[in-house]
Amino acid sequence: MTQSAPASGTPLTPGGLKVAHLMAGSAAGGAELFFERLCIEQTRSGLDVLPVIRHSAARARRLRDGGATPLQLPFGGLLDLRTGPALRRALRTFAPRVAVAWMNRAARFAPQGDWILAGRLGGFYDLSYYRRCSHLIGNTRGLVRWMARQGWDRSRLHYLPNFATDLGQVAPVWPAGVPVGTPFLLALGRLHRNKAFDVLIGAMRHVPSIPLVIAGEGPERAVLEDLARREGVAGRVIMPGWADSPGGLIRACSVLVCPSRHEPLGNVVIEGFSATKPVVAAAADGPEELIRTGENGILVPVENANALAAGINEILENPALAQSIAAAGRQDYDSTFAAPPVLAAWHNFLATVEG
Repeated sequence: MTQSAPASGTPLTPGGLKVAHLMAGSAAGGAELFFERLCIEQTRSGLDVLPVIRHSAARARRLRDGGATPLQLPFGGLLDLRTGPALRRALRTFAPRVAVAWMNRAARFAPQGDWILAGRLGGFYDLSYYRRCSHLIGNTRGLVRWMARQGWDRSRLHYLPNFATDLGQVAPVWPAGVPVGTPFLLALGRLHRNKAFDVLIGAMRHVPSIPLVIAGEGPERAVLEDLARREGVAGRVIMPGWADSPGGLIRACSVLVCPSRHEPLGNVVIEGFSATKPVVAAAADGPEELIRTGENGILVPVENANALAAGINEILENPALAQSIAAAGRQDYDSTFAAPPVLAAWHNFLATVEG
């Protein structure tokens, strides 16, 4: 039998609340990194947290360094007969109020029991993996709406956003090839077609003088370098690979650009908010949910180089607008996407959700 909410609607205090987070993801990735940060911050806030992870010495070390004690299990394929029984035993011993299965593989192994089982999704996943879950969590409102359209009871769907690192006090870092103090545009991410860096390079023909830094690596590098040459902007497009200090680059840039064709969340937009930087983004799902154009950022149509250039130029040519947009983004970060409000939203869910 699942546990019910506290009597008379009184939330449980952090010290009286147990949560198990189950993660069988890869060694790196946005969901995996946020899983680690959430487990660590919830532990520091006083919650009793059991992180259950796929074998990973590096992830286990980071969790332990943050004060959380992980359990490592195989989380293998269809022939894995060990993980299911071991996970059930661990949950029975730990006795969480809520167990949260992160993504498909963890949800496939997650057992029902004397706890509330919730699935946490960061994308449009196959919901058949979550059939044992009584609640689903989405990290965007758009994702919650999509799950409702798939037939899930809206009362059992929950929006819990990610929190981003506060970049407000991070020291600015200028990349090699850009003199310290020089204005530059910045885009970050894997060099993949989904990120639409080709559209951004095309836009640079209509953005005079300022250099563009695309920090990331991936299969599209050669294609993008060739495109920059053909567009006549190769001298202003710098691709240094993955950045050692992406937060420092964001703090140093003049405009943060997110041109993605497909961006379900838009963490980079939230990072721009936290750094008090103006953000120009294509209206993919995530940025469209985050940005109120002209107020806390500039939205332009997806795959439109001319519109992207116009949005960038609007910021560069109007310092007062750039300043007001950046300040509004920072206000959104403080109220919604910083660690305290996100941890409070998670605690409210964990303490009051009913089976």
